[in-house]
Amino acid sequence: MKTAKVVIGANFGDEGKGLTTDFFCAESAGDAVVVRFNGGAQAGHTVVTPDGVRHVFSHFGSGSFTGAETFLSRFFVCNPLLFAKEHAVLAPKCAIPPLHADAGAPVTTPYDMMINQMAEEARGAGRHGSCGMGFGETLERHENGLQITCADLADAGALRLKLKSVREHWMPQRLSKLGLSAVPEKWQERIASDGILEKYIDDTALFLQLVTVEQPDYLEKTEKPIVFEGAQGLLLAEDHRWFPHVTRSATGLKNVLLLAEQAGIGQLDVAYITRAYLTRHGAGPMPHELGKLPYPRITDATNVHNDWQGSLRFGWLELDLLAETIRDDLARNTSPVKVNHGISVTCLDQLDGEATVAESDKLSQVAADKLPALIRQRTGASFLIESCGPSRSSVSRA
Repeated sequence: MKTAKVVIGANFGDEGKGLTTDFFCAESAGDAVVVRFNGGAQAGHTVVTPDGVRHVFSHFGSGSFTGAETFLSRFFVCNPLLFAKEHAVLAPKCAIPPLHADAGAPVTTPYDMMINQMAEEARGAGRHGSCGMGFGETLERHENGLQITCADLADAGALRLKLKSVREHWMPQRLSKLGLSAVPEKWQERIASDGILEKYIDDTALFLQLVTVEQPDYLEKTEKPIVFEGAQGLLLAEDHRWFPHVTRSATGLKNVLLLAEQAGIGQLDVAYITRAYLTRHGAGPMPHELGKLPYPRITDATNVHNDWQGSLRFGWLELDLLAETIRDDLARNTSPVKVNHGISVTCLDQLDGEATVAESDKLSQVAADKLPALIRQRTGASFLIESCGPSRSSVSRA
């Protein structure tokens, strides 16, 4: 029976999905393909190699340092502008393995990003927590009939006409719907700039040089081990009760099951990832939030303060919520694909001997070395992975 591994964040994102994906790919000696099954360029998955090379992965699969290939599925939103920037940073660090993208994968334009940023700015204190990268606006445009996919990038002339249509027709409609009929003066020059449009055309050319556009049966044909790499976390799922402080994405099993069944995969070994404490980058509810870092040892070079999401927020890990969230995601499986789930606990090295957890609305202290087993028991996980550092050399199976 054909099997695959799956990496899913169990909280608000930033749990260690990059680290776990890198670990799984290393177990396959690099002979794997990482499938991005949701999200887009707003993902920031940090991987540190055992010899200290560090990269924050967005488009490229987090197994790239091991030699694993990347497949951007039809559920991944590509952004050629940000892809070009990431490639320039990653290329000096490693020989980049082959990349593939589904021909039907949606593509973000500069105008989607501008709409996103203008809308979030206008919300002021009521911001949704967006990264400002145009992910949700790309999907909104697609759902309203003005689609640009990876298949459309090959014809620069036709693409240019579509971009002008987005700029001249879609943008005014969408901004008006968002209550922004008067475009702020600082944005007017950017919107009108043909230089931005032509630079984007150049970025799409680079994207096509480096990415092979595939038909939907790519996963069915590949013989490589498959690792599905998710983005964001289950508490940010598009249908979560904390809407609108969510992402417009299926962050759990939904997309994976569709892709797996299509590819003839009979079993998924799903690792739900959590830090030893809770984090959130961006606006929205957060249980047991703290006003300062819970542990002095915590360092996070990836989630730095920015104008869109502010500073990284911290809280105690709520075991009831974690167990409920994972249980709800597993209940989505009505397909014939068998799901075997486990838990991966990261950042254990950042605890000072013990962790504080919330359970039944009560806080209690747990010895750091007992925490992973407790989380495994509470979530009904069949396997356990632990991490006591930033690289795969610190990861072990319990």
